[in-house]
Amino acid sequence: MNHTLSILLQNEAGALVRVAGLFAARGYNIDTLTVAATHDPAVSRLTLSLQCDDAGVAQLLQQTSKLVDVLQVAHPATALAA
Repeated sequence: MNHTLSILLQNEAGALVRVAGLFAARGYNIDTLTVAATHDPAVSRLTLSLQCDDAGVAQLLQQTSKLVDVLQVAHPATALAA
């Protein structure tokens, strides 16, 4: 199943590498990746899509939120379903 995640992270060198490395270490391939600045120059928004099951995305959401540079992780599809 295709999932899209929205991640707010600190705009620091290496932050994107740590997030992408987490996905790669767990064997998930990122299909699309977009990073853009927010109104706060110290924060960036990372939007990515990947193919995985619901249990896998739940695990990724939990583990991504534990990364030091990550401020917030959202899975918009689950917010709409709730």
